[in-house]
Amino acid sequence: MAFAPKIITCLIVLTIYLVSPTKSTIQCGTVTSTLAQCVNYLTNSGPLPSECCVGVKSLYQMAQTTPDRKQVCECLKETGKEIKGLNTDLVASLPTTCGVSVPYPISFSTNCDSISTAV
Repeated sequence: MAFAPKIITCLIVLTIYLVSPTKSTIQCGTVTSTLAQCVNYLTNSGPLPSECCVGVKSLYQMAQTTPDRKQVCECLKETGKEIKGLNTDLVASLPTTCGVSVPYPISFSTNCDSISTAV
């Protein structure tokens, strides 16, 4: 009888281990506020503030799971549509400019469903 609880415990642990998270913990409001300092730069309205790169690096650190990266991608695409005058070349090069290596293109045409944490 003492063996049954051990099997159940093992099955629960195995199930938790095998089931990967399918939902992001990052909200679009977080993405927007984290990158708010970048808007003037990305619309050719000002220099690149250091706070922008701090935000880029912070967002990169937050988005470590596939669902989080997909969510960030979707949020960026949606938010970007609302900002008039975005320079898409500056948007695409922003991670590199800030010293962050992103393994997928930053573009309105990026298929967010194809993004994963595998590099």
